[in-house]
Amino acid sequence: MKLTKNEKRLRIKNRIRKVVSGTEARPRLAVFRSNKEIYAQVVDDVTGKTLAASSSRDKDISSVKGNKSDAATLVGKSVAEKAIKAGINTIAFDRGGYLYHGRVKSLAEGAREAGLKF
Repeated sequence: MKLTKNEKRLRIKNRIRKVVSGTEARPRLAVFRSNKEIYAQVVDDVTGKTLAASSSRDKDISSVKGNKSDAATLVGKSVAEKAIKAGINTIAFDRGGYLYHGRVKSLAEGAREAGLKF
């Protein structure tokens, strides 16, 4: 049985989620990458609440010219600023089954630059 690319990613994602879980003290920074956009949200898995979120569709980010990696860096900075404003300094990074490479890495580096600790 041959698995599709998405099925492989979902298997990896489930394997990651067994280990990475967000608590109130250390929430999870979840990343979703589509072909066109990138989304990030800080989640407390205990209560099931999203504490901060940002995406490349936000008006201040989508108006900036550049490639998708540049947009991902801005999304990382934006979600980090919102998280810090909400009183969150350390997070657990959930790459969502994607390789830590390209846009996912850019988002993580942007979040680190803005002051989040992984």
